[in-house]
Parts: sequence; C-alpha cells; structure tokens
Amino acid sequence: MTRPSRTNELAGQFGQIDIYLFDQLLRGRIAPGMRVLDAGCGGGRNLVHLLRSGAEVFAVDADAASLAAVRSLAATLAPALPAANFQTQAIEAMTWPDGFADVVLSSAVLHFAQDAAHFAAMLRGMWRVLAPDGLFFCRLASSIGMETRVQPLGGGRFLLPDGTERYLVDERALLDWTRDLGGTLLDPLKTTIVQNERCMTTWVLRKPA
Repeated sequence: MTRPSRTNELAGQFGQIDIYLFDQLLRGRIAPGMRVLDAGCGGGRNLVHLLRSGAEVFAVDADAASLAAVRSLAATLAPALPAANFQTQAIEAMTWPDGFADVVLSSAVLHFAQDAAHFAAMLRGMWRVLAPDGLFFCRLASSIGMETRVQPLGGGRFLLPDGTERYLVDERALLDWTRDLGGTLLDPLKTTIVQNERCMTTWVLRKPA
C-alpha cells in the first residue's frame, strides 16, 4: 500500500485553511472544546481542522449551496454535531444569542459590504455574538499598501487592480473600529500585497472580559 504524501496528509488534516488562521492555531488561541462560529463560511475551507479537532463548530452563510457543502463536510468529519449548527443567514441578522461564541471567524467576508452602513451592520453582528474575552479573527481586503492603485467608486467601495469591486478599509478605519468596539489588538495589523491584484489585511481582536 502506497503511503500518502506528506502534502496530502496535511491537506487532509487542515484543508485549505487560511495561513493566518493557522498561525492562531499554532499559538493556542483556538483550542479543542471552544465554540467557534464561522460567519460567512463559504464551502468551509477554514473548518476542516476545527471539525476534526473537536471544536464545537457553528457556521452561517447567505448562500444555501455553501451551507449544504459545510453540512456535508461536518457530517463526515464531526457527525455528532447537529445539522442545525449550520444556518443560511445574513451575517448582520444572525439568530445566535449575544455572547454565544468563544471565537468568531470572518475570512474574506467584510469586503463584500455594499456600503459603510452594511459593513458596520455585519461587523457589529459578529461582535454581538462573540463572548466576553472571545477572539475575533478577520481577514479582509484593504487599501493598505495599494492606496494609489485602487479607484474609488463611492460608498467605501473601490475598483481593484484585479478588476473586482470591494469595500475597502485602511489602517485608520481598522484602528477606529478597534476603539469603537472596545476590543484589544492581539497582533499588529498584517497586510499581504498580492502583486497587481489586491491587498488582504489580518485583524485579530480580543473582546473585553
């Protein structure tokens, strides 16, 4: 019997996890037994390891097909989890109670905001369901490092060099939101510049206890 390659083993354990979320796992900030809510989960790329490791996983997405894929993934990797943990919901109108989750994940979601009001509603919706002393992990498109290469379209939305339209934040906006939410930055803002395409910023907060 041929032994699977190390690459396949890692993919089986972690899926296509965001490397910056993997960093949080390595530092022990997300541990087995925690209640983790992936807000805007897509097809579940960041949930493979969490499902395998015994986290109490919940997820929402506005797209029903994505939720179906996540339910199927959970049924395979963590069959004890109820299907009701995975809901088709808008992030700004989630039905989970206040302080519900130890960890809230928001990966490549907030930059789909229609305008500043929609961005605020989504962000505050996620912050509401985060428990005191909880971890908020966010990756989103920004203008940091590409300020002169994005074209404003109004309402906080921009045309990016890759031809897509996104709602963008900058350093000041993220620091202002950190203050307004009462959160604490656990890491400095970290931005990856994808050449001739976009910038993606990692924003990690702790909610006050």
